[in-house]
Amino acid sequence: MVVVRRRNVKVFTFAFLLITVTSFLLNYTHQVTMTTWDLRHLIMQFSEQVQKVFKHPRRPCSCRTCISELGHSLWFDQRFNSTMQPFLTSQNALIPEDSYRWWLKLQGEKTPKNINATLKELFGIIPGDGDPLQERGTYTCRRCAVVGNSGNLRQSQYGQDIDSHDFVLRMNRAPTAGYESDVGSKTTHHFVYPESYKELAENVSMILIPFKTLDMRWVVTALTTGTINFTYVPVPRKIKVKKEKILVYNPAFMKYVYENWLQHHGRYPSTGFLSLIFALHVCDEVNVYGFGADSKGHWHHYWENNGSAGAFRKTGVHDGDFEFNVTLTLASIEKINFFKGR
Repeated sequence: MVVVRRRNVKVFTFAFLLITVTSFLLNYTHQVTMTTWDLRHLIMQFSEQVQKVFKHPRRPCSCRTCISELGHSLWFDQRFNSTMQPFLTSQNALIPEDSYRWWLKLQGEKTPKNINATLKELFGIIPGDGDPLQERGTYTCRRCAVVGNSGNLRQSQYGQDIDSHDFVLRMNRAPTAGYESDVGSKTTHHFVYPESYKELAENVSMILIPFKTLDMRWVVTALTTGTINFTYVPVPRKIKVKKEKILVYNPAFMKYVYENWLQHHGRYPSTGFLSLIFALHVCDEVNVYGFGADSKGHWHHYWENNGSAGAFRKTGVHDGDFEFNVTLTLASIEKINFFKGR
């Protein structure tokens, strides 16, 4: 009797399991069949998934806020174009015709050399890529300090804060020696053009802002023959920058800055403004120092006493007031942090 009972229990258990599994498979098959052939159901499911993605998009960085995120300011969204390439490299060394014609007029070069031949020669000497600022995956939150040359940096005590950034961008002839407590000592990238060139430390990348074809040819000769020593003023025959540390600002990006951000104010953007919009495209967080006048309304460099303070705003080349207002607007919508200094 005990043997019979055990056998009955086993049979019952097996039958129960068989019925359960069969029921599950039939139900699953029915669902798969319905899902496979019901087109409307498929479309609804796809739509739901798409909505989930848009409701919870993947953030472009791990900062508290990311500059490239849209949807927070219509003013910003109408101006910011993430497809624009700030760097000119061997891979994109083809300047669109409309950008080239606009750029060619900036400093009125009368007999410019062929631009394609110049670019071929330039990128035959310098790599033009591989810099950390060009590699988006290197940092999850790329913090940049854009340091202008305003006298409002004097006695600001910003130095330590500036040096804490991943990248510190400076421009033209800005010195740090003797001004470390106010402007910091760290520099990773320095914006120059031939007429504003200064010797850089070995670990600093030079970003050439070319305003004419001659500026690109100057880099070629400054690394080789040293034949160019004059543009509209004397320029160095030779520079000591390593070839792999030289980057080129894209003329097409300059036109984008002028049209989208400056709305055609001034003849073309200043170095400071070109540096600022450049940073919006390569950094996740941008902190701006040394822009605008000092507390007395003077526009002068922090390392000098300028008797003609304010001349920058009256040249007709750059619209300093409009550039400054754009900077303040970027700060007001929290796309940058703006430090006014003294």
